[in-house]
Amino acid sequence: FHSLAWSDGMLPIECGEAIEGADLQAAVLAALGIEPGNRVLEIGTGTGYTAAVMSRLASRIVTIDRYKTLTEQAKQRFEALGIGNVIVRQADGSNGLPNEGPFDRIVAWAAFDSLPRFLLDQLSSGGVVIAPIGPEEGEQVLAKLTKVGSRFEREDIGIVRLQPILRSVASVI
Repeated sequence: FHSLAWSDGMLPIECGEAIEGADLQAAVLAALGIEPGNRVLEIGTGTGYTAAVMSRLASRIVTIDRYKTLTEQAKQRFEALGIGNVIVRQADGSNGLPNEGPFDRIVAWAAFDSLPRFLLDQLSSGGVVIAPIGPEEGEQVLAKLTKVGSRFEREDIGIVRLQPILRSVASVI
């Protein structure tokens, strides 16, 4: 993967999954505007790369993935790198982590057919959520929502093609 590290587009990883290219990850991280002291929820751990980057910006990252293989590998990488402020869980990302919020920032690396209410409910006041919204097949809008009091301001960042969110936890891999 070393030669592909800075390429655009999706990169295949274990469990038949893929991670976003560095260009999209950088754009999302910039749009999130992570600040020191922020608590971040990442839905879709993948290799753990984005959580590792965010760990340098925020006080606490909780990253979840449905695949045990991916979460175990990410834990090993964080340990080897001496990253102590990232918590990795195998969990169903289609519901977020209702018992752990609120979060100051939430990022989802899988597409939802419509904006799920739970993302907004688990967001702190002034918080930001970025998630792809749209059909399983085809293009989705990468939406940024900022919680302002009891309402939300939406900004569309761009068009993406990401895998749809899969409900449940993988039982085997």
